[in-house]
Amino acid sequence: LQCKPSFIEDRLKLYEALKKEHDALLADRAANHSKPIKINLADGKVAEGESWKTTPYQLALGISQGLASNAVIAKVNGELWDLDRPLEGDCALELLMFDNEEAQAVYWHSSAHILGEAMESYFGGCLCYGPPIENGFYYDMYIEDRGVSSSEFPVLENCCKNIIKEKQPFERLEVKKEILLDMFKYNKFKCRILNEKVDTPTTTIYRCGPLIDLCRGPHVRHTGKIKALKIFKNSSTYWEGKADMETLQRIYGISFPDNKMMKEWEKFQEEARNRDHRKIGKEQELFFFHDLSPGSCFFLPRGAFLYNTLVDFIREEYHKRNFTEVVSPNIFNSKLWEASGHWQHYSENMFSFEVEKETFALKPMNCPGHCLMFAHRPRSWREMPLRLADFGVLHRNELSGTLSGLTRVRRFQQDDAHIFCTMEQIEEEIKGCLDFLKSVYAVFGFTFQLHLSTRPENYLGELEIWDHAEKQLQSSLNDFGEPWKLNPGDGAFYGPKIDIKIKDAIGRYHQCATIQLDFQLPIRFNLTYVGKDGVDKKRPVIIHRAILGSVERMIAILAENYGGKWPLWLSPRQVMVVPVGPTSEEYARQVCSDFFEAGFMSDVDLDQSCTLNKKIRNAQLAQYNFILVVGEKEKADNAVNVRTRDNKVHGEISVSSALEKLKKFKSSHTANAEEEF
Repeated sequence: LQCKPSFIEDRLKLYEALKKEHDALLADRAANHSKPIKINLADGKVAEGESWKTTPYQLALGISQGLASNAVIAKVNGELWDLDRPLEGDCALELLMFDNEEAQAVYWHSSAHILGEAMESYFGGCLCYGPPIENGFYYDMYIEDRGVSSSEFPVLENCCKNIIKEKQPFERLEVKKEILLDMFKYNKFKCRILNEKVDTPTTTIYRCGPLIDLCRGPHVRHTGKIKALKIFKNSSTYWEGKADMETLQRIYGISFPDNKMMKEWEKFQEEARNRDHRKIGKEQELFFFHDLSPGSCFFLPRGAFLYNTLVDFIREEYHKRNFTEVVSPNIFNSKLWEASGHWQHYSENMFSFEVEKETFALKPMNCPGHCLMFAHRPRSWREMPLRLADFGVLHRNELSGTLSGLTRVRRFQQDDAHIFCTMEQIEEEIKGCLDFLKSVYAVFGFTFQLHLSTRPENYLGELEIWDHAEKQLQSSLNDFGEPWKLNPGDGAFYGPKIDIKIKDAIGRYHQCATIQLDFQLPIRFNLTYVGKDGVDKKRPVIIHRAILGSVERMIAILAENYGGKWPLWLSPRQVMVVPVGPTSEEYARQVCSDFFEAGFMSDVDLDQSCTLNKKIRNAQLAQYNFILVVGEKEKADNAVNVRTRDNKVHGEISVSSALEKLKKFKSSHTANAEEEF
């Protein structure tokens, strides 16, 4: 911008007047209300200080210069606290470094303010939300007459570098709501936040340089604490994700306390780009998307093979574990969704339409349909647990801007199952679910983390039932023998849950599996069974569980985890037969046919314009697990010469032996068949 927007100057004037009042109040508290306080440090030592005077930064400095300069944020009595904010009484103090998740969030939140300041001076629009996210941060801005181009990133980055050089302090002020409505009168979005989200008489703002922003905080001490910052992506979005609201420009960034970490991040991004499932899907001709059906994937023959192999794998496990598969409708009357509660909470994400003056919707989940299946005739305790599995097609109306390859789609299938059981059976069923996911993830080579999320504040139902269920979940987890963490208060309002995150080959975590208890759906659908004691109004508990999650998303995760080098049992290209010359072609066709009839994805390369070495190389690059070379000698011996995609030569073996070995590897889901051959 040639000249800065006038609101920046007006905002600053009002801020400075408020800051004067705040400083005077703080000085008065320090002079007239200060008293000696005791501060319990993380190492068990007790420090002494004075209320309204001593800050966490001063205490850190008293311990060591290194600690003071590396601390990102303080935690006072469990609450995040600015390092320069005076302590108000006796307290427990922790100093958090960048390797702490909460500290990272603060660091990236402060970085978002730096980006916001740069965006305001460069674009002059209205800033909206600027939060930290799992990896980095973003800022949304409303710019009336233009978009944002990636060619502008270097200019924005330079603005950020200058802001960082200035070491602008982050200052916190608590201000009355009506004064803030005046301060932000130029920005309808900040006024909306104040009117709709702030229900207290006062709230906080933070300043760095000319930027003053509505913000809970806390923040790093000054902008100079951000040592390396990069802007790497932009997109369009809607205000609060609502398609009928204003379009906003979103800019994403990442930052670190040193350049080495930034270099590592860039290297990791490069690795992730090379493994991107969209790239692999295109190169291996597995799937594609089309504008005429956004968010719904077209699986090509080899992709469909992969899809069906995953589903069949879970089907085999269902059979072993006594799950019965059902098929349920795709379309239901909205009355079903009203009964389940989804219509009230989720209708915006559902595809609905009118049929004969009634509203119908495509199902976004299977559970209400399964409740109808449970309820369609009287049930007895003898049938429990009843485990209903369903690969039904689900649709969710995700915003077009959020759709992303196979990870965020509108049409998908889940390895979804609902277990209807008695309260006493919960522990045993949860153990079964945990064992199920462990054996599936072992096949994929995933390690995982477990989190138990317990009763939230807005829970529904009886406290006694919740306590009993949570005890059973804890007991199941303890018996399972894998480490787990507690997320108190993080359960759904209708029941506690176990969240499972898997770790992929490049260290990223993904949530796929879920084990969720539900006490409310049986009440909503008035589900009952006849108990052992003959009482016919016993209420079952529902366990919602999935292991792959959505099959589509799991294919994306597996593609990136394996980098497109699929294990034999899952591979869309398992065997390539390569004839040495024209005289071996007929035999090559026969061998290919033998493997195809045995259920393998096998092909034969009859391109006479390629040399033998070129054919082998092409098959290796196309990620065929096994390349079977056949010439006159192999033909005479009814054999094949075996090599792998990694150019390991196993040599000559009879066709029948090769078939037997590969069948065994396939049925046992062997991860490294190429090595073990």
